[in-house]
Amino acid sequence: MLIEKIVGDFGDKRRWREYKARVKALPAPYRTSVEAFERYLTYFGAISNGGIMMTMVEDLADLFERAAVDGTPVRAVVGEDPVEFAETFLRNYSDGQWINKERERLIKAINGAEENEEDDGGEGS
Repeated sequence: MLIEKIVGDFGDKRRWREYKARVKALPAPYRTSVEAFERYLTYFGAISNGGIMMTMVEDLADLFERAAVDGTPVRAVVGEDPVEFAETFLRNYSDGQWINKERERLIKAINGAEENEEDDGGEGS
């Protein structure tokens, strides 16, 4: 199962089961919305840190639990564009995305190339 690869240790697995129980207890429109966002965020977000992934989905559940209690319609929570909402929500958890490692690697490579260029007197090919 994909989530087991992402979530990892026993503590996170326990958190995952608790999160799923919370989602299951939500009224249908909120539950359906959380499940849809979870799927999108899992695939689009590519979060490789299980702890950050768990915090993200728990925060998502918190948001929709509060909306359900307050009677706030789903559309009032997510706005007109659910994709924009999901991607904005995800930005709060970007530290856990695998792409950040590659971004850091790219920055280091370019910085290293720049240093080598300066050491060579800045002369090109």
